[in-house]
Amino acid sequence: MPIRARRARLLRRPLLLAALAALLATLMSPGAAQASGAPDQVPRRAGESRPVYSYEDAIRESVWVDTGIDGDADGRTDRVAVDIIRPREPDRTGRRIPVIMDASPYYACCGRGNESQKKTYDENGDPVRFPLYYDNYFVPRGYGYVAVDLAGTNRSDGCVDIGGRSDVQSAKAVVDWLNGRARGYTSRTGDERTRASWSNGRTGMIGKSYDGTVANGVAATGVKGLKTIVPIGAISSWYDYYFAKGAPLFGSGPDGLARAVESPEARTRCGAVKQRLIDGAPRSGDWTRLWSERDHVPDAGKVRASVFAVHGMQDLNVRTKHFGQWWDALAEHGVDRKLWLSQAGHVDPFDFRRAEWVRTLHRWFDHELLGIDNGADREPMADIERAPDRWTTDRVWPPRGTDTVKLRPAKGTSPGVGTLGPRPGKGTETFTDDRRLSETDWAASVHTTTPAKAGFISKPLARDLRLSGSSQVTVTATPTTRTAHLSAVLVDLGPATIRDYAHDDEGITTLPERTCWGASTAGDSACFKETEAKTAAVEHTIFSRGWADLGNWADADRGRPLTPGKPHTITLDLAASDHVVPKGHRLALIVAGTDRHLIEPPADTPTLTIDLARTWAKVPLAGGAKAFTTSTSVTPRESRLDGVAPPRPLNPVPGGSTS
Repeated sequence: MPIRARRARLLRRPLLLAALAALLATLMSPGAAQASGAPDQVPRRAGESRPVYSYEDAIRESVWVDTGIDGDADGRTDRVAVDIIRPREPDRTGRRIPVIMDASPYYACCGRGNESQKKTYDENGDPVRFPLYYDNYFVPRGYGYVAVDLAGTNRSDGCVDIGGRSDVQSAKAVVDWLNGRARGYTSRTGDERTRASWSNGRTGMIGKSYDGTVANGVAATGVKGLKTIVPIGAISSWYDYYFAKGAPLFGSGPDGLARAVESPEARTRCGAVKQRLIDGAPRSGDWTRLWSERDHVPDAGKVRASVFAVHGMQDLNVRTKHFGQWWDALAEHGVDRKLWLSQAGHVDPFDFRRAEWVRTLHRWFDHELLGIDNGADREPMADIERAPDRWTTDRVWPPRGTDTVKLRPAKGTSPGVGTLGPRPGKGTETFTDDRRLSETDWAASVHTTTPAKAGFISKPLARDLRLSGSSQVTVTATPTTRTAHLSAVLVDLGPATIRDYAHDDEGITTLPERTCWGASTAGDSACFKETEAKTAAVEHTIFSRGWADLGNWADADRGRPLTPGKPHTITLDLAASDHVVPKGHRLALIVAGTDRHLIEPPADTPTLTIDLARTWAKVPLAGGAKAFTTSTSVTPRESRLDGVAPPRPLNPVPGGSTS
């Protein structure tokens, strides 16, 4: 089903916030702000906070917050390390400030950002470098910045549990501490308490990948004080990170990721936790209680925070199914939300649209955390990248008038090369799983008879066709074996220039030149390497894909052996996207077996016969069924169907090469 369009209700706020915004409408000078004891007044100009506070003189400190759980079973509740940087000047007047938080497992093991920055400390153990630019840019503008080591990582107690209670509680406890509801200490083991008397409790969480996933999880608890989250390429359900309806997406489970990110201390004490990860995440792909604990989508109704989601539509690490189902659930519960969708892979917007991203994020946090009436609530809901560095906007997303349309495959004049259109098909098509091939191999040979796939192609389009949301493909297949995996992909057949998402840097090129975003110190520079779009000229674009274990045909949560010779019907959930197939291009649906490097192969090598009368795609079309118009008068461009490189093997670490 497509993600349902909602009327624009981006940023509704209670009357108290409106009154606060009115108070802030008076333009304040730095001197006036420092003289005032009002808790939320910040120097600003033309509706935005200004960098008037000293970054070099900022307070840098570490506290340890009690999570209230004993994940490592050592007889004492775990404390997580919280590294803080905040402007010194507000302390002198007793003015409290809001906080931007990034809770991560990567601060010591892997680093953050395109340059893989890690935290550094001085000889006293006080923080010196905070990875990324959030501290450099926002602390001079009157924000506190907090970088939390998740339990079991860097300087925190406890064990890594990969999206479970410990992960979420690591950050939630800090939000509680900032609001005076949890205990903080000046050391990891001591008894000296410390309070966040400098914080007004208003917190915004941000982060890419695992970090953004934690933000989703904390928001799903409904914790008070969390006002907004900015999840970038984030997971919404950990099951869907490791499996697609029973089909394994990686060759290992969450225990492998735990080993990659845990601290050396945790490695010696957390064997029992990792064993629970192994036992609770069987490679069968069956749903277990472990996955229920790590599924945030059912708790979207608890979310109090606004959500500014960012995702790469060609993210093959954290697939866009995560964004799509989260967005849909938030819409169902009326959560205020905003969206950026890029053509890149697993890439931070700081590295594909830097200046506009920083400007937009600044306005977002000013509105959400400082209460500044800067018009952010009146801006379009969605920014979509249509071509490298070419963006469009939508007032609501998906756009109004988007509706689900059923397209059906039908036989053509050659085996395995059929047609795609609104009319039901008849007959069958047959292919044999070839685990050596990928979606790019199938797309390159979509016009020809090959044994490993069935392709169905529309006539040339009479006008642009926009698919906006999530698609589904229902397949009725008769296997020859007791195990079988299925893949379905949607392809735009026609020339284009796109971001080269299959490249190692997933659509960007990192340049030697640097630009600076905020203030610097000797130990923490605000200057980062510039990037530019890495593009590829292609003759086809795969823009949505999905997978399933056919053994899950009767129960999405549990697989079973297939009966050879018997038809089985299953629905594959394709990743959310927003793609325009231009006039004259053709839309193709490909159904095949193992998608090399994107899913793991089944135990057997099945041949599958597809019943075309009981197979179809449901796609979200802007303009509904009337939008799908084809023309026999348009001559399609004939050429070798070159695309990007085949998918490369991915490590199950949701930080990726551009973390």
